[in-house]
Amino acid sequence: MAFTSRLARAPRPTPASSPSSVAAALLASAAALPARHFLQLHAHLLRTGLLAPSSTSSAATTTTSAFLSLAAASLPSSRALAVLSHHLTAPGSLPSTIQCNSILRALSDPPDALRFLRRMRALGRRGNNFTLAILLKPRCALAHARQLHANAVSEGHLRDALLATSLMRCYANGGDGDGARKLFDEMPVRDTVAWNVLITCYLRNRRTKDALKLFEEMRGRESEVEPDDVTCILLLQACTNLGALDFGELVWAYAVEHGYGGELKVRNSLIAMYSRCGCVDKACQVFCETPQKSVVSWSAMISGLAANGLGKDAISAFEEMMRSDVAPDVKTFTGVLSACSHSGLVDEGFRFFDMMRCEYRLKPNVHHYGCIVDLMGRAGLLDEAYELVTKEMKVAPDATIWRTLLGACRIHGHVDLGERVISHLIELKAQQAGDYVLLLNTYAAVGDWKKVAEVRKLMQQKGLQTTPGCTTVEHNGEVHEFIADDDTHPRKVDIYQKLNEINKHLRIAGYVPNVSSELHDLDSEGKENALTYHSEKLAIAFSLLVTPQHRPIRLAKNLRVCVDCHNFTKMFSGIYNRLVIVRDRTRFHHFEGGKCSCNDYW
Repeated sequence: MAFTSRLARAPRPTPASSPSSVAAALLASAAALPARHFLQLHAHLLRTGLLAPSSTSSAATTTTSAFLSLAAASLPSSRALAVLSHHLTAPGSLPSTIQCNSILRALSDPPDALRFLRRMRALGRRGNNFTLAILLKPRCALAHARQLHANAVSEGHLRDALLATSLMRCYANGGDGDGARKLFDEMPVRDTVAWNVLITCYLRNRRTKDALKLFEEMRGRESEVEPDDVTCILLLQACTNLGALDFGELVWAYAVEHGYGGELKVRNSLIAMYSRCGCVDKACQVFCETPQKSVVSWSAMISGLAANGLGKDAISAFEEMMRSDVAPDVKTFTGVLSACSHSGLVDEGFRFFDMMRCEYRLKPNVHHYGCIVDLMGRAGLLDEAYELVTKEMKVAPDATIWRTLLGACRIHGHVDLGERVISHLIELKAQQAGDYVLLLNTYAAVGDWKKVAEVRKLMQQKGLQTTPGCTTVEHNGEVHEFIADDDTHPRKVDIYQKLNEINKHLRIAGYVPNVSSELHDLDSEGKENALTYHSEKLAIAFSLLVTPQHRPIRLAKNLRVCVDCHNFTKMFSGIYNRLVIVRDRTRFHHFEGGKCSCNDYW
C-alpha cells in the first residue's frame, strides 16, 4: 500500500518536471524497496509512458536502461530474467549494446548472465569485448570461462588486455594453470599486467618454480616488457614459499637497480622472504633501514623472529612497535602469540592474549586460539586446552587446532585425549593420514603396539595414504627437489655415496635410527633401511657436496620433520660443524652444535 500511494502521488510531467526527472525520482526511491513492488513500478512506468518499449526518445531510452539495470540487480533471478526477456522481445525494443552491458553487470549470478547473453545474441545483439569482460566475474565457473575464451578467440577480442587478463584470472581461480598459460601464449600483445597475472596463477596453483622461470622469460630478448614493482613483490613471495634465497636476492638486486628498492611493499616482501629463508639477520637489517615502517612491516618482522624460534626478540620488537605509536592488528598478534608458543613463553602468551582482547578490543580468530592451544600443549596443560577448544572459544575450531592438540598428545603420551581429538577430526570430515600417524605415534610412545596395529589396519581399510615427504634445496638459483629413496637426481650416485659416508660417521658417534618414525610394516632392519634414505637426509648429502663449509645448509620440507630425521640432523650439525636451517610445515629448526632451536618440541 505504501508504494501504491507513493506512485499515486508521483508528479506528472510538467514544464518544470520532465518525464526523465520523474522516472529518475521513482527509480531512486524503488532501489531501497522490496522486490515485490517492482511489478507495480513496471506497470506504472509503462502506463504513464515513461517506459515505452517502442519509443526512440532519449528520455525513454535512459529510463529503460536504468530500470532494466535496477531490475537485474534487485529482483530474484527468475523474475529478473522474465522482465528482461519481455523487453528483449517487445517490438522495436531491443536494448542497445550499452544497455545490455549494464544489465549483464547488474546480474549477480553468472549462469543467469550467460542465459541473458545467449538470448540477446539470438535476437541480433552481439555485444562487444566489454560484454565478455563483464561476464568474467570472480565466481565464474571454469567451464563458462572456457566458453567465453572460445568466443573471444572467434570474435577477435583477445587484443583487449583487460578481457584477456580477466580470463586468465578465471583460469587461475579454477586451478587451470595450463589453460592460463595457453591463453597467455595466444595473446597478440602481452603487457606487464598479463605477466603478473600469469605469475599469480602459478603461485595460486602451487607451481612456484614455474613462476620463477617467468622472471627470466620477462627479461629475455623476445619479451617486450620488463618486470615492475608488482612483479618483484610476486616473485619475492614465490621465493618465500620455496625458500629460494639466492633467487630472492637476484630479484631484490633487480628491484634496487630499477628504482623499486625504496617502495614499502617491496621491502615488506623482502623482510618476509629473508625471514622465511632463515636469514633473520638480513631481515632485521632491511627492517631497520626501512624509514617509514607500517603495521605490515612490524608484523612481518615479528612473525619472522617468531618462526625462527627467537621468541624474546619478537616480544622486544612488539614492545618497540607500541612505543613507535603503530597500533598492532590481528596479524601482529598472531605473530607475537606464535613467538610465545614456539619459545614456550606461557605467561607472556596469556598476557598478550588478554591485551589483544581487553586493551585493543580485537576479536581473536582461529589462528590466535591455535597459538594458545599450542602454548598450553607445550606447558602440559592438555585437558585445559581441550576445555578451551570445546567450551570457551568464540569461534568454531578448525582442523588445524585439533591437529595442534593431537601433536601435543603425541609428545606427552596422552592417549585418551588423542582418541577424542581424532573423533572431532572425523566429525569435521577433515581427518588425513597424517592425523592417524600422530595417533599411531602416541600409542607407540606408550608402548601400546596392539593399538598401533589397529590404527595401521584402519588406515588400510580407509585407503589413507600419507603425503610423500619432499625436501627442497636451492643451489645457484636452481631449486632441487628430493623425495624418499629418490633416484631421479643427475648426481644420485654421488649423493648416495655421501649419505652412506655420513651415516657411517654418525653411527660411530652414537646415532641410532628411531624406528618408531617408520610406519610401514617391516622388521627392525627393514625400518632402519627405509629411514636411511628419507628426503631430508638426501638433501643434506647433496648440500654437503655443493655448499661451501662457511655457508649454512638450508632446506625446506613440505611436512613436519620426523623424529628420526630431527635426531639425525642434530647429530650431523655437531659432527660436521655445520649450521643447518630446516623450514618444515610449521616452523624453523636451526641445528647447530648438536642442538636445535626448537628444544625438541615441534
